[in-house]
Amino acid sequence: MIPKRILQKVKHIEIRTKGLVNNLFGGEYHSVFKGQGMTFSEVREYHPGDDIRMIDWNVTARNNAPFIKVFEEERELTVYILVDISSSGGFATINQLKSDICAELASVLGFSAIKNQDKVGLILFSSKVEKYIPPKKNKSHILRLIREVLYYKSSNKGTSIKSALDFLMNVSTRKSVVFLISDFIDNDYWKSLKLVNKKHDLIGIRISDPAEKRIPNLGLLKIVDPETNEEFWVDTSSKKERDNSENSINDKWNQFNNKSKKNKFDVVNVSTSSDYVEPLMSFFQKRERRL
Repeated sequence: MIPKRILQKVKHIEIRTKGLVNNLFGGEYHSVFKGQGMTFSEVREYHPGDDIRMIDWNVTARNNAPFIKVFEEERELTVYILVDISSSGGFATINQLKSDICAELASVLGFSAIKNQDKVGLILFSSKVEKYIPPKKNKSHILRLIREVLYYKSSNKGTSIKSALDFLMNVSTRKSVVFLISDFIDNDYWKSLKLVNKKHDLIGIRISDPAEKRIPNLGLLKIVDPETNEEFWVDTSSKKERDNSENSINDKWNQFNNKSKKNKFDVVNVSTSSDYVEPLMSFFQKRERRL
């Protein structure tokens, strides 16, 4: 049975995010992610000027006259939300846990999708795929997705973005919009990411905390890696040690940013120290300008 506090949290998220969807994201989402594919509609007789590549040769042979296939834009999309539920999601030093932000983002994207008459599916992953909920398009389904993001407890501590992306490729039969929500503290996933990005419209939402980039001066500090449970001591009073750690972290993020640009992988950066509305709106607006 789901605890009362989780149900209350789901209700709170629903109220907050549905307001955002109705006032901000709904229209932006629709203009950016309108139907992206073409589906077969009918055949009709060939008219001079029609594209001969659209000729249906079987129908043409039966009727002794040329007929062409007519396609129309697909209005319904399938949206997949991939959420990293590894142990690092419980980290935060400012306002919200990463996991709470993940739940709100999943809610905003989910309600935006069903407002656009799109289906939404969910993949929760840690070091493996933990749960898969196939795409549907109604309010109760979105509320279930939010509950799962908040309530599901992973039995694995690590992260494997590769596993989630490979799983997606097996269950998705058509081009879809895919939101990958993670802190991207992982390795060995770029090959899978390139394949998914080629087949689908893939958008990364990277959740970070200020302390991951700028280590505060707290003296001798025991650090526990949430992914591996490895413990180590860091002398945060030493400026040299803080600088070395920060430089190493910055190098990793610069490599990530460079690879993302090289592979045309869109990433929205969200911090636990600020609201996610501005970066998400900025992403939608940039996308719309590119169309």
